Amino acid sequence: MELLRFMPGVNLVKVSRYRDTRPIGGPPGQGVFLNGACLFETDLAPHDVLDMLSAVENTLHRERGERWGPRTVDLDLLLYDDVVLDTETLTVPHPRMATRRFVLEPCVEIAPELVHPLAACTLEGLLESISTTRPHVAVVGIPGTGVEEVATAVAHASLARLATAPPEYAVVAGGAVGDDRAWRAAVEACARPLVAARCAPDPHGVVSGYWMQTLLLAAETSLPPAEFAGFASFFSGAAAATAPPHVAILMVAAPDVVESRCAARAEDAGTIPRLLRLQDRLVAALRGGDAGRAAPSPRAVVTIPAGDLGRATQEAVAAVEAMA
Repeated sequence: MELLRFMPGVNLVKVSRYRDTRPIGGPPGQGVFLNGACLFETDLAPHDVLDMLSAVENTLHRERGERWGPRTVDLDLLLYDDVVLDTETLTVPHPRMATRRFVLEPCVEIAPELVHPLAACTLEGLLESISTTRPHVAVVGIPGTGVEEVATAVAHASLARLATAPPEYAVVAGGAVGDDRAWRAAVEACARPLVAARCAPDPHGVVSGYWMQTLLLAAETSLPPAEFAGFASFFSGAAAATAPPHVAILMVAAPDVVESRCAARAEDAGTIPRLLRLQDRLVAALRGGDAGRAAPSPRAVVTIPAGDLGRATQEAVAAVEAMA
């Protein structure tokens, strides 16, 4: 903090108190971490801020060893005004901050009304989203990209009840099904395990291997407009009775990954392009660009690349563990 305080072009406004926090992910046997947050004003551009933080780390002899392992110091740029960036060297907002209690608590201490531009809510609202006693975590992604495996691992690690995607879900979400009855059957099958009254008694919450809103997004491009209007009304009624997700773990696969994993189950040449378009719509919906008609999107969203399932599982489990 003292080094930052004397950096040119930086005005340090507030610093949170420091907190001892347990390590999340990484190798076993680590000691506690010390976490805090600061708010500063600067004329520096985002990448220049990142360079400045790296310079401070280097001054304090930061060594980069095992991922999520012990370290001397680690400075992250969480937010930069309302800027949204996703480059090879910098992603803002920080891609994993939305479920990290050790990040959000000190942030809320010094800047509770600061708005997270992708969640479209305040930092205080994000903290509330992960603070429910019985959270519903939805693992979201197109069929065939490992969502089921990741959801199972997250449920096992968090002791939550697992709600797996029913067969009806995969049939319609992955293909151009023009039968309104098939879509309604999928909605009913997906809603059944997530009825709010059924979710309430689960002491550790629920992990679902799907997001019901996916059906609405997929149906809009598969059903004729007249049929879709009736389906959307039916969907709204069914979704209203379910427990909406507090947190979404969004798995995003590159086109080559989708093609390699889904080619065997592709029903026709249009399946892969349809899945990729659906993935684009899921990303937009969960990042505030297409909130959908029937239900609000979860505030806390963590995006994880789906290319390496082992790493994706580790990221997802760590994201949920960081909520505690």
